[in-house]
Amino acid sequence: MKVIVLAGGCGSRLFPLSREEHPKQFLKLLDSESFFQKTLKRCLSFSSPEDIIIVTNNRYRKLVEAQLSECFGNTKSFNIVFEPEARNTAPAITLGVVFALDKLGARADEVFIALPSDHFISPEGRFTEYVNVAKQVAQQGYIVTFGITPTKPETGYGYIEAAVYSPSGRIPS
Repeated sequence: MKVIVLAGGCGSRLFPLSREEHPKQFLKLLDSESFFQKTLKRCLSFSSPEDIIIVTNNRYRKLVEAQLSECFGNTKSFNIVFEPEARNTAPAITLGVVFALDKLGARADEVFIALPSDHFISPEGRFTEYVNVAKQVAQQGYIVTFGITPTKPETGYGYIEAAVYSPSGRIPS
């Protein structure tokens, strides 16, 4: 499984703490680690650094390298891909997939997981369990999405209307 960590956003919803020069994913809000560092550590519970692709923009090159070095001692183990231009989530994921296919030798049927680097996840052990289950379901040809149940309407976020279709009529559990 290849892991795409999205770290290119400007974190505008957390203004004034988060600024374009130092967005939310690189802030150390809860303790001595940033959300970005926590995301990478979480990914290492179900993947190796060689299978992790960090997609960011060139503006954050120094932040990414500094935080990788601070947390892991080096930047060489992880794959870092710099967007030529910020274009939002789907193009960033596509860039990560193309990189994995072209440079890492990923198979056409490889399972990918794309994760934002600015979320707080707790408990982390449960998240790892869910990722492992999602991987099994994805290997059966399904697309798996993680989310939360909304408590109120919010125009700043998208919504997913969940429905499962399977040609066999069976829904994975």
